[in-house]
Amino acid sequence: MLDVRDYTLSPEEQQQLAHPLVGGVILFSRNFETTNQLTLLIAAIRQVAGREFIIAVDHEGGRVQRFKQGFTHIPAMANILKYANGDLALASDYATELGWLMAAELLNFDIDISFAPVLDIDICSKVIGDRAFSNDGDQVVALAQHFILGMTQAGMSCTGKHFPGHGSVEADSHFAIPVDNRSKEAIEQLDFSVFKQLIAYEKLDALMPAHVIYPAFDDQPAGFSAFWLQTILRQNLGFDGVLFSDDLAMAGAAVAGNFEQRTQAAIQAGCDMVLVCNKPEASRIILSYLAQNYTDITDADQRKNAQRRLLNMLPNDAIDRKLLVTSQRWNRAVKLAAVMNSQ
Repeated sequence: MLDVRDYTLSPEEQQQLAHPLVGGVILFSRNFETTNQLTLLIAAIRQVAGREFIIAVDHEGGRVQRFKQGFTHIPAMANILKYANGDLALASDYATELGWLMAAELLNFDIDISFAPVLDIDICSKVIGDRAFSNDGDQVVALAQHFILGMTQAGMSCTGKHFPGHGSVEADSHFAIPVDNRSKEAIEQLDFSVFKQLIAYEKLDALMPAHVIYPAFDDQPAGFSAFWLQTILRQNLGFDGVLFSDDLAMAGAAVAGNFEQRTQAAIQAGCDMVLVCNKPEASRIILSYLAQNYTDITDADQRKNAQRRLLNMLPNDAIDRKLLVTSQRWNRAVKLAAVMNSQ
């Protein structure tokens, strides 16, 4: 999954997106000027790809919402329980409506997925903070379930991040290589328990592993670790959803080597799709590497399973995406978000 640099596609980007090993594009704020321009850009991406193709965005709400004008501002997840004055049942209802609203507005623009929700627990991470539902694991599980329910009701698949938990390390993996030096017991009982419960409840369509090292378990970041992705997720927990790598251009990925080495490490660890963002040269390097080596670093079953899982992330064709944002439910959810943002 690649990104694009502007409001329109360059000739090079058109060639890249048409490549059979590119399965999706992730959009950023720099790709949004107006809703009309966004509509044209997405139509152009669909036309160039010419096949089933995932268009994604980080549109969690709060400070991580790429599109503003013409979209409802989704409150930060940490504000949901606060607005409900600590009433978890009421907050869960709000979470359902906000998950639905976020998904409905994106689907209306032919965007397939938002990489949400954040399942990290807000302990000390500088990059997570109010992106998390709570500093309590049980509350995160309850609110995440309902946010996912809303997404599902709108017709969007969910992606839980950042497995097995980024909230207990201060460093930001965009700029550093975070190391979580806690014991196995501490990690299992706190951060990891959220993911484990939601997998058991069969609530997660996809996961994005963290660029965080957990030395008590493995010496590699989770996204490059066969222990975390194969032994724990696939074998022990029976998770059969998509595994998206976090951005391979982030500083937290540098421990795996150069871009070719990062790509190989992520795929061989078990990622179904690798993301590379914000570095056009990295996109060129990785695509060239995969064009020559993808069948050598994977086997037929891995490729088949990756394709199956990724296709399952696409919305059902039966969804009338335009009707979502003309419904009474949309009007109610917009009013809820506005009141929450005014508090």
